[in-house]
Amino acid sequence: MQYKKVSIRLTPYNETAAALLTAQMGEIGFDSFEDTAEGIIGYAMESNYNEALLSELNPMVDGVSIQYSIETIADEDWNKEWEQNQFKPIVIANKCRIRSPYHDADKSIEYEIVIDPQMSFGTGYHETTTMMIEYLLEKNISNTTVLDMGCGTGILGIMAAKRGAQKVDCIDIDEWCYKNTQNNAKLNQVSNINIELGDASLLTTANKYDIIMANINRNILVADMQHYANALKKGGTMMLSGFYTADANIVEAEAKRFGLQLVETKVLNDWNALYLSK
Repeated sequence: MQYKKVSIRLTPYNETAAALLTAQMGEIGFDSFEDTAEGIIGYAMESNYNEALLSELNPMVDGVSIQYSIETIADEDWNKEWEQNQFKPIVIANKCRIRSPYHDADKSIEYEIVIDPQMSFGTGYHETTTMMIEYLLEKNISNTTVLDMGCGTGILGIMAAKRGAQKVDCIDIDEWCYKNTQNNAKLNQVSNINIELGDASLLTTANKYDIIMANINRNILVADMQHYANALKKGGTMMLSGFYTADANIVEAEAKRFGLQLVETKVLNDWNALYLSK
């Protein structure tokens, strides 16, 4: 498998424009990002890459222009580059530390998650992942049935298991993410995680979950909201992220259509997360 590495230079550099471009790239197949002094770098699996959509990126800030270069890199080179140069341990809310297998453990932190990213989204660096983990740290997860929809590395499902969930189902449409979640579940020695390859059409059982988590992009969340709501128990909760703050009202409105009510929201660098109940 190969990856496309797209390096974008903003002239002049503008933080808001960089955030807007990251959001746009997340909606057209890019699943990992790096911030640079001049702009951003995005990675997309070659099978998800669409150069025509890339050419439509718009910084949406007056006076800012973009230039980009494209490289094709092998998966082993991407993973080596990420682990050695980008994936450093991160601590969230002083309670959860996320590290790779190549970093030493820190027993002073209450929860530690080991993630071997292998080109899958979800290392804790992205604002949306951080906010979702914050919700998991704040809420009572004990003895619940949990769904991690669009699981990526499985980081959220693993966190739910470590927080005491009775059973966790992880689903992702990407085979690489499916295999990576299996590997990360073993690294973290959690055995109550079931991993499936597919999309929201797998959610055929109504009122199955106490908690549903989905950190995906706005378009998929809106398209699949009815599936999520149907699979959630009455009184259950849903944690949603993966979208820009400007799109939060769109996601919330679709959730309301299917009996979900907003309880609280989080915002981090103009990314948004919603906590809803049924």
